[in-house]
Amino acid sequence: MATAKAKQTRGDLVYAQLRGEILGGRYLPGDRLKFGALAAECDASMSVIREALTRLSLEGLVTNEPNVGYAVTEISIPRLRELTDARLELEGLVFGRAIGDGDLAWESSVVAAHHRMVGTRYLTDDDPVRVTDDWALAHAAFHRALLDGCGNKKLLQLANGLRDEAELYRRWSQPLGREKNRDLDGEHRRMMELALARDADGAVTALRDHIAHTTELLVESDIAVHSAVTL
Repeated sequence: MATAKAKQTRGDLVYAQLRGEILGGRYLPGDRLKFGALAAECDASMSVIREALTRLSLEGLVTNEPNVGYAVTEISIPRLRELTDARLELEGLVFGRAIGDGDLAWESSVVAAHHRMVGTRYLTDDDPVRVTDDWALAHAAFHRALLDGCGNKKLLQLANGLRDEAELYRRWSQPLGREKNRDLDGEHRRMMELALARDADGAVTALRDHIAHTTELLVESDIAVHSAVTL
């Protein structure tokens, strides 16, 4: 049992390392991910590398093509629009379910995640249009908290997977900083308040508007290879 636990822990560490390096820009969209090089870099076995890449492919961060192998998922405006369409449907459904199913513990987790997000530094000191990694993590945690009340864990897993895939676009888009004519803090606060008021229709509409608005900003920026705005 101890050996199995250690192996699982090692697999989690390698997965987290590779995920961070993809989102951090060490590996660019379209880059090949070769087993031998990754095994040497991560000091891990081929089986552990394969497990990590499989998990990343399930999140949409990595693709696996016959006769090509694994590569970082390429980004494009058509793919972004397709992804957004799926998110609008599925995240809206799951958020509505969360509002119907969520209990007091869920409400508390939403409030706590929002509090952490608004209390975290938003922009980096060296680049006034780039969000900090800490804020990006807090933002992701807030959106996950909104959905976590959904009682259907399969739907929740699928919705979170789409959000993970969208992370590539957040990390590799033209930096927009604090977009003009947009109250991002207000959008997040409104989603939280409507969820706590159990206004499912209003909350789902707010979430869908939030996602759709940022997609249009990304399209307008031509998703240049830079850092992120928030979806």
